[in-house]
Amino acid sequence: MAQPDSPTHLVLSLSCPDRPGIVHAVTGALARRGGNITESKQFGDADTGLFFMRVQVLTTVPRQEMEKDLAELARDYSMEWSLDEVGRPMRTLILVSKEGHCLTDLLFRARSQGLPIDVAGVVGNHEDLRPVADFYDVPFHHIPVTPDTKEAAEQELLSLVESLGVELVVLARYMQILSPALCERLRGGVINIHHSFLPSFKGARPYAQAHERGVKLIGATAHYVTADLDEGPIIEQDVTRAAHEDSVTVLRSKGQDVERRVLAQAVHWHTEHRVLLNGHRTVVFA
Repeated sequence: MAQPDSPTHLVLSLSCPDRPGIVHAVTGALARRGGNITESKQFGDADTGLFFMRVQVLTTVPRQEMEKDLAELARDYSMEWSLDEVGRPMRTLILVSKEGHCLTDLLFRARSQGLPIDVAGVVGNHEDLRPVADFYDVPFHHIPVTPDTKEAAEQELLSLVESLGVELVVLARYMQILSPALCERLRGGVINIHHSFLPSFKGARPYAQAHERGVKLIGATAHYVTADLDEGPIIEQDVTRAAHEDSVTVLRSKGQDVERRVLAQAVHWHTEHRVLLNGHRTVVFA
């Protein structure tokens, strides 16, 4: 007797103009294929008139067949959508400069704590963090950047993205500004960690600025990269207490701890398809 196919756990995320009947249409399409919904969240934004939904479903129907059904539904409702396997590690390229706390944290979480990324490589504009990549057996690519070589360096980076099948680029304290053209090319697929609780203290010296202002909270912001410096859609933020006696060095140490946690959380949510773009904002189905 033929054995039934093992069920596949899929995750569907979608956005479309809000109107009655969307949830019924989506869940009905999944149910007609014998899908068992294991998680479902939705949000209608009254400000933008958009509807967002994330659904996990167990099904024995081949993914290609589900995609055909969803493509029909997408035409009827003007949907943007994606379908993926739950927990599939996402091909990721990590960009770094000289500070290694975020890189080390991401590689450790990927190896030992179930962060669902498949790190295809580490790109550094300096050689400082090659030993970290070597320790985790991840290829390291040195792509130096100067004002005269920036265009060629970005082209080399794009070639790596394409040849390695990269789906996500993470700027783990990569101290270079990506060109508007590159930001647009990789739109929605580049996450940056900013060492400040945006929109406060933009630029290269946030902890010195925070110290000068005598702040009582410092934090970090993970956001998608856009052509507008440090103004992309925010995914996650967190803060920690700052004391009046904290020096710039102490503030930086506290801040780096927040940075690594915030970046890891943002990457985790992105890889689980829990983050949907909503104009200059995000919807996060945490």
